[in-house]
Amino acid sequence: MNTTVARLPPALSGQRFTVQGRAGRVEGYRAGPNVPQVPADSEGTRTSTRPGTHADASTATGPAPLLLVHSINASASAAEMRPLFEHAGARRSVYAPDLPGYGLSERSDRDYSPRLMTDAVHDLLDHIGQHHGGAPVDALALSLGCEFLARAAVEAPTRFRRLAFVSPTGFNGRARRLGPAGGSVGPPWALKLVKGPGTGWGKALFRGLTRPGVIRYFLDRTWGSKDIDEALWRYDVLTTQQPGAHYAPLHFLSARLFSSDINTLYQQLQHPVWVSHGTRGDFTDYRGLSSLRDKPQWQVTVYPNTGALMYFEQPATFNADLDRFLA
Repeated sequence: MNTTVARLPPALSGQRFTVQGRAGRVEGYRAGPNVPQVPADSEGTRTSTRPGTHADASTATGPAPLLLVHSINASASAAEMRPLFEHAGARRSVYAPDLPGYGLSERSDRDYSPRLMTDAVHDLLDHIGQHHGGAPVDALALSLGCEFLARAAVEAPTRFRRLAFVSPTGFNGRARRLGPAGGSVGPPWALKLVKGPGTGWGKALFRGLTRPGVIRYFLDRTWGSKDIDEALWRYDVLTTQQPGAHYAPLHFLSARLFSSDINTLYQQLQHPVWVSHGTRGDFTDYRGLSSLRDKPQWQVTVYPNTGALMYFEQPATFNADLDRFLA
């Protein structure tokens, strides 16, 4: 039986880049009229940027750079950002990373936490700032990625201009998450339980959850229908087969990547914020948004008859709404 795993191809078109910083090696994709153009290396498009370097720096002209942050799940990657990346890259500089533990980024055996993911956002801000004169960025995140973006914006508010949260976590009808600051929802024993004793059963659990049919099942629930994006499904299947693919998802399954203080962070944001969500599938409980009624800088748009990734289903409508918010 052939057990060779196919090498993971790029999730997005555009130029690849590498950031080596606080969160380890983070790979990403960039496109647009103002991104730096660099000579191709042996892999075609990869460049490396480390904190403190200013190679290929340029001052942005036109719209602010846009950072896209994908969600966290068993099969996440920058592929979840494809329609937004392609739309934005035609008119502005756009950056879409694979978060630590996912896609082409480092997948080592380490502690995957809200701190690590937020540090990755800060590393990306360093990279973008080096190439765009330190200009504040616009940023959009999906689902649990919104929690990392919110924390980064509270910690470094001057580095952001506007924030868009698509199907954000932390707003369901259950109790607010108001502390402890910087903590995780899942206790340490939960991760030990998911991993199992010794060599553990965690990898086997991950393999069971990432069989092609199971990935399709979860995408059906995310869409709220069987009319999913087939290219995303194919990439999800392939990315879960890569070495080390189970490490970050096991932290997700044990709730170690959910922030215990996310509602405190949301309350602290001073930026203009746009929340969007659908009405189908598993991600439709946003009763907690009522806690932000006294925040006039927050806007909410509901897309009827769509799932959590409404920009795949109604790209023209969603992109027009996003462009208006970021204008």
